Amino acid sequence: MTQRTFGGTKRKQKKTSGFRARMRTKNGQKVLKARRRRGRHQLSL
Repeated sequence: MTQRTFGGTKRKQKKTSGFRARMRTKNGQKVLKARRRRGRHQLSL
């Protein structure tokens, strides 16, 4: 059987693209700001 396209750990996902990871850097904060401005229901993972 072929492998699915997504594979990875929840921990790594949170560490790299979780809310606190975004808040930690200036550019990450820009990402959140842009998503807020756009009216995203979910800001981050």
